[in-house]
Amino acid sequence: MAFYIYWGDDDFALVQGVQTLRDQTLDPHWASFNFDRIDSDQTDGLRQALTQAMTPPFGQGQRLIWLVDPPLFQQCSEDLLQELERTLPQIPETTVLLMTSGKKPNGRLKSTKLLNKQAEVREFALVPPWKTDQIADRVRQAAKEVGVTLNRAAGEFLVESVGNNTRQLYSELEKLKLFAGDRPEPLDLAKVSSLVTTSTQNSLQLASALRSGDVTRALGLLADLINRNEPPLRIVATLVGQFRTWLWIKVMLEAGERDDKAIAAAADVGNPKRIYFLQQEIRNLSQRQLLGCLPLLLDLEAGLKRGQDPLEALQIKVIQICEICRH
Repeated sequence: MAFYIYWGDDDFALVQGVQTLRDQTLDPHWASFNFDRIDSDQTDGLRQALTQAMTPPFGQGQRLIWLVDPPLFQQCSEDLLQELERTLPQIPETTVLLMTSGKKPNGRLKSTKLLNKQAEVREFALVPPWKTDQIADRVRQAAKEVGVTLNRAAGEFLVESVGNNTRQLYSELEKLKLFAGDRPEPLDLAKVSSLVTTSTQNSLQLASALRSGDVTRALGLLADLINRNEPPLRIVATLVGQFRTWLWIKVMLEAGERDDKAIAAAADVGNPKRIYFLQQEIRNLSQRQLLGCLPLLLDLEAGLKRGQDPLEALQIKVIQICEICRH
């Protein structure tokens, strides 16, 4: 038996992974007979999945059993644990068992420890929006998969436009692939910027406006983010991450550190070459100003978790942070 556990908050990438496994496992002529998706809301879903997994495939190919968000990743009774221990070793080689979850399985549970020993585990996590070097790596990888060649400026524009939105990234790349056709030369900035949707803003642009003390632009970007249903806590998480990175770099520089690799390691920046550009971004800000912004952001996060009105709370903090960064 092949056994996989896929988990993570990047829904689009996870579903792509499931589709790839499905294509590799099932004979297309017999797929409808040999594929079962069992959702978490189905009564006794785990036992149903294990029963189906024991059934030989019909016709050619293998059988794929997909158990979606099983509760056993967060809690598992002793009866279910014993059934897992008894059944998993008996599942035939012709079955592929897949379990998926949007949350990380609880590693303290006996069931999770058992499953991790038996399964191949893959994580499908969204890249934090402020880790633009990792997003750039993902853009390059996705472009290669789709078959689109971009020059450096076009790639950087795509990173800024889509952020960590994997679904939008692949959508834009498919659009660019259709446009490129059989052209061998890389697409440049002019072509990409004319095709890629840029009307939406990301939280990093809001961080840039805050850093500049531009209240009008910051409030406009915030309104755009809220209007397209960006979760307020995700906006705050991005801002906290970005301001923390800027603060670490400023602290290291003012302490006399000049080694980009050392600064990158302290600031959790994957690519040391980005340190120069990050330095330029905060050249007009002092350590005192950056230190003054972080408590406001952390207070904002706490307020949102306590149930404050998201738009009002965000607007107040945006104005306060812009005030700090202007003076």
